Amino acid sequence: MKYVDEFRDPAAARALAAQLAREVHPGRRYRFMEFCGGHTHALARHGVNALLPPVIEMVHGPGCPVCVLPIGRIDQAIALAREQGAIVCTYGDTMRVPASGGRSLLQVRAEGADVRVVYSPADALQVAREHPAREVVLFAIGFETTTPPTALALQVAARERLSNFSVLCCHVLTPPAIVRVLDDARTRGEGVHALDGLVGPGHVAVVTGAAPFADIASAHRVPVVIAGFEPLDLLQAVLRLVVQVNAGRAEAENAFARAVTLDGNRHAQALVDAVLQPREAFEWRGLGTLPASALQPRADFAGFDAERRFGLPCRVVADHPQCRCASVLRGLERPTQCRLFGTACTPSHPLGACMVSSEGACAAHHAQGSWRTEPSTVRRQVAG
Repeated sequence: MKYVDEFRDPAAARALAAQLAREVHPGRRYRFMEFCGGHTHALARHGVNALLPPVIEMVHGPGCPVCVLPIGRIDQAIALAREQGAIVCTYGDTMRVPASGGRSLLQVRAEGADVRVVYSPADALQVAREHPAREVVLFAIGFETTTPPTALALQVAARERLSNFSVLCCHVLTPPAIVRVLDDARTRGEGVHALDGLVGPGHVAVVTGAAPFADIASAHRVPVVIAGFEPLDLLQAVLRLVVQVNAGRAEAENAFARAVTLDGNRHAQALVDAVLQPREAFEWRGLGTLPASALQPRADFAGFDAERRFGLPCRVVADHPQCRCASVLRGLERPTQCRLFGTACTPSHPLGACMVSSEGACAAHHAQGSWRTEPSTVRRQVAG
């Protein structure tokens, strides 16, 4: 298959791995963060980590939209279903994230609330058309990649005057999260948590373009390489990061040119800008409250904003006291350093969001299975 098979070629992968082995300096360590949860799972699924020289460490970042969603936002969706009697439509991963008291959308559905899994905002619009006497709320989450379909749904709802349709908008923005991670790393200074470079999120960059990542690389003096999601994409991105670090450069490179341009998808950007605007601030799991880091409907679409329509408060709720998801999202700990990992917390019984999502770092490690054979010094027990 074009653009897939040629990026999974074993001989080419071995050649890239050999080149990487020649490029790294044995006397130093390289610590790179893959921001996107899709990259985390691709690294695990394709065994890319096993091809990297031991001096290279890949660190997981906060690029999982389900993982960074704070409990207070899930509580809002649960309240809409239980207290307002609304039909809440959302995506599959969101259903299983534990909220206050360990309750989830899946659990309240089992208790009788009308919560439905949809595959696109268009599905939620259709539910609203079919149930004109019911309030229908789309619990919309995601980074820049999934934001345009939500904006389009709001436009369609306004055009069709679907007065029973609204959106609980929890779309978040990538650059503020990257900046917070880099600022934290700089505050910690040189040492175990310092970052030498970033693998930029390919799907996000398809929409935003490469330009925002060039600004980040320049302002924070850290190399960024935007990558695709196949094994050779990731090996090439890591190789480019190593070359930059060795040369003392800090630039943004586009290693996903078959999908990413400098300016991105201008049509999608214009659609989002016409319908949504930055919030003053938004809480992220693990990163705290970040200014201008999420979106909400503009005043022209206020009637379709579920937060305004139902007067929903959003409380700050602490995670499970022993869950290390917040530290994993910030790149401070590996999933296997959590005392709950693989015991009390598993994909079938998740206690934290990172074990739920198809892009979560804990889910990736659990699916890979290599944690079962890691030495005890790696799987150290971390107190809550």
